[in-house]
Amino acid sequence: MNGFPSSTSDSRSSPPPQAGRAEFGHAAGNAMSMKWSALHDAAAVVCTLAGLQQEMRKPEIRNFPAIMRDTGGWRYDLAKQGVDDLAAIMEPGLAALLAVSARGQSPGPAATALWHEFLTSRAALLALVPPLGIKRRA
Repeated sequence: MNGFPSSTSDSRSSPPPQAGRAEFGHAAGNAMSMKWSALHDAAAVVCTLAGLQQEMRKPEIRNFPAIMRDTGGWRYDLAKQGVDDLAAIMEPGLAALLAVSARGQSPGPAATALWHEFLTSRAALLALVPPLGIKRRA
């Protein structure tokens, strides 16, 4: 009645959590897919603020998270970290550009610089896609 479970047998039936990040299998891959898509949505806004035409997302760009999940191993680990790193660049960058724009100033030059940084970082991530002939994890 005090809000606490009356038995602790449920907590003892499972092994203690391991240090570090939990492994969520396909859910982790899905999280990367969502983050990858959100990054491209943010990049489209940056592109607009730079006065550039938005790009069409090609299949190899759209499918990057699934390809990396299927590849697995060190490439997948680097891809996850790289997507997180790119998000860490884009989030404050876009916030700053929107703040500048809200003050009535032109964010064009800074937006162009962030757009090129995004393209360079994305190209490095896409280079993780294994060449033909390297087997992907099933």
